[in-house]
Amino acid sequence: MTDQAWPWPPGAATGIGSLPGTDIAEAQRIVLGELPALPHLAELPARGPGADLIGRTAGLLVELPVELYAARWRIAPRPGRDLRRARDLMERDLDQLAEQAEEYAGPVKVQVGGPFTLAAALELPIGGRLLGDPGAVRDLAGSLAEGVREHVAAVTRRLPRASVLLQLDEPSLPAVLAGRVPTESGFSTHRAVESGAAAALLRTVVEAAGVPTVVHCCAPDVPLELIRSAGAVGVALDLSLVTDLDPLGEAIDAGLGLLAGAAPTRPPSPARAPTSAEVADRVRQLWDRLGFPRRRLAEQVVVTPACGLAGAPPQYARAVLTACRDAGRRLAED
Repeated sequence: MTDQAWPWPPGAATGIGSLPGTDIAEAQRIVLGELPALPHLAELPARGPGADLIGRTAGLLVELPVELYAARWRIAPRPGRDLRRARDLMERDLDQLAEQAEEYAGPVKVQVGGPFTLAAALELPIGGRLLGDPGAVRDLAGSLAEGVREHVAAVTRRLPRASVLLQLDEPSLPAVLAGRVPTESGFSTHRAVESGAAAALLRTVVEAAGVPTVVHCCAPDVPLELIRSAGAVGVALDLSLVTDLDPLGEAIDAGLGLLAGAAPTRPPSPARAPTSAEVADRVRQLWDRLGFPRRRLAEQVVVTPACGLAGAPPQYARAVLTACRDAGRRLAED
C-alpha cells in the first residue's frame, strides 16, 4: 500500500457519538477534554425524540419533512412541531460546539445516520418502511446528500479553522443487504438491496459531503468492500464482533482506515473501566494477527469505544473515553 495522508493525527482516539445524560454543554466539555486529537459532536439521545439517531438525521433532510406517529418517524406532508424540535436540538448542539471549540484547529467528527439505516426505519405516509419502495429510497438518498452537504457547511462556518470528518452510522446496512429487514406485518422481510446499488447510493452521500467520510457499522458482517467502493476513507466497527480477519485485512491493505472499537460500552463485572493498556493491547493484537507492520498502526487506526455510550453510566463513559485517548497515545509511542 502506498503512503497516504489520513484525516486524523497519529495516535488519535474519538467517540462513536452518543453519551449519557441531557446536558449538551457538559457532554461537549467532556468530549473536548478527553479527546483533544479528534473530538466529535456529542449526541444525547436521552433528551427524547429528535435527539435519537433517526430523528436527528431526518431533521437534516431537504424537502422531505418528517413527523412522529405512534412513536415512529414517518414522512410527513409538511413541516411540523416534531421536525422543528429535531432541528432546534441540532442547532443547540452546534452552537455549543462552536462556543467551546472556537479556536480549535484540528479535525472534528460529526455523525449522521446513513441512507439505508434511515430507509429501514422511516415509515411512508401510508404505512410500511420506506425501504420497500426503491424510488423512495433513491429520493431519500438524494435528500440526505443535500442535507449532509448543508450540515457540513454549517459546521465549517462555526469552526472555520477545523477540518470536518463525517461519520455515517449504518447499523442496519448488513440486514438491508441480506434481506433481513422485517415488513410492517412482521411475517415477511423486505427484498435484499443489491450491493452495487447500495454502494452507488452510499457514494451519493459521501461525495455530496465533500469531506473525508467513515462508515460506522456495529455488526458481525460489515460489508467492508462495499464501504470502500462507496468512497469512504475508513470504517468504524466493534472489534469483538470481527470473526473473519481476511476481509478486514484486505480492506486495510487496500487503504481503508480503521476506527477500532476496542473498549466495551458497558462496564464488565466487576464494574470497572478498561485501562489504557488493555485497550491498546486489544488493538495491537488484532493488528499483529492481520500481519501489518506496527509502524502503520498509529497512523491508520483510531481508537474508539465499541459503539455509542448512551446506555453507559456517566462516570464509566468518561473513563472509557480517557482510556481510548491514552491507548492511542501508547500506540503512537510504539
